[in-house]
Amino acid sequence: MAHLTKEQRYVISCLLAKDKRQKEIADIIGKDKSVISREIKRNKDQRSGLYRDDLANRKYIARQKDKPKYKRFTPEIKKHVDALLKEDYSPEQIVGASKEQGIGCVSHECIYQYVWLDKKNNGELHTHLRRKGRRYRKRGNKKDSRGIIKNRVIIDKRPGIVEDRTRFGDLEVDLIIGKNHNQAILTVNDRASGMLKMKKVKSKESEVVTNAIVEILDDWIPYIHTMTADNGKEFAGHEVVADNLDIDYYFAHPYHSWERGSNENLNGLVRQYFHKGSDFSWISDDDIIRVQEKLNNRPRKRFGFKSPIFVMNNLLFNQKLHLSLEFSLLFSF
Repeated sequence: MAHLTKEQRYVISCLLAKDKRQKEIADIIGKDKSVISREIKRNKDQRSGLYRDDLANRKYIARQKDKPKYKRFTPEIKKHVDALLKEDYSPEQIVGASKEQGIGCVSHECIYQYVWLDKKNNGELHTHLRRKGRRYRKRGNKKDSRGIIKNRVIIDKRPGIVEDRTRFGDLEVDLIIGKNHNQAILTVNDRASGMLKMKKVKSKESEVVTNAIVEILDDWIPYIHTMTADNGKEFAGHEVVADNLDIDYYFAHPYHSWERGSNENLNGLVRQYFHKGSDFSWISDDDIIRVQEKLNNRPRKRFGFKSPIFVMNNLLFNQKLHLSLEFSLLFSF
């Protein structure tokens, strides 16, 4: 490389003081004569004409600092990023989706910096991020005041295939509570595909929640196998749900929210639209469906930036193909 180090500049300074010619200096430090000539001309003291290593090094650093940097974040890419941010894509989703589509893009770190700068300048791009730029808060160790649900089956007895996430139909369920605990949003997600079903409910009463679960899952009945919930009393009607949907129902251990990690994550995505502490009374059924469809069609990092609906269709196709092969083998003898 032609760039000189601080030590090499010191050697040049010492050799010039000994009246060494530029050709000799170049041979000693292993550089071309033109490099030495250019170095002296650029970085010498313009008044005295003397070359000093300390001054030369300061000039070099200043020149590098002022040198225009090549920017990949072109206006075209910014327009592309802005459009996806306004569709509530995360920076990582923007990069992943762009790569899938063969569209040039910058890194997700660069996009975050772009968003923070926009926020500093009173822009609104940060409002489309999941947490609006807020920091994560550590979870407390508050005791659970809820009672024990009768006849619950603990998650330890759940089949291992559920943990593998290799089939469609292993569900997790939860409630997102509105302001002053008035009204709530029921969320049900598939562990393997991330597909989401939502419905607004007027209260946390177990009968209301039970009926809502059965209602929104009616079209999934042929494909579902299990459901896992936390220990909230709103899920006390689990036996009714299990009978109506013909599934096995399980409960996570108390204080073990990570055992329903997919649902916890999805609730965070839903909160991007229906904020914590907000009044849910203004939310319409159309609003619920709009957000549900948006999240089901949004690319996810864990799926290689494929959408949940794409993953679900692949899983269901594979399941149908597997069942078809089993049926053929059964009647082939």
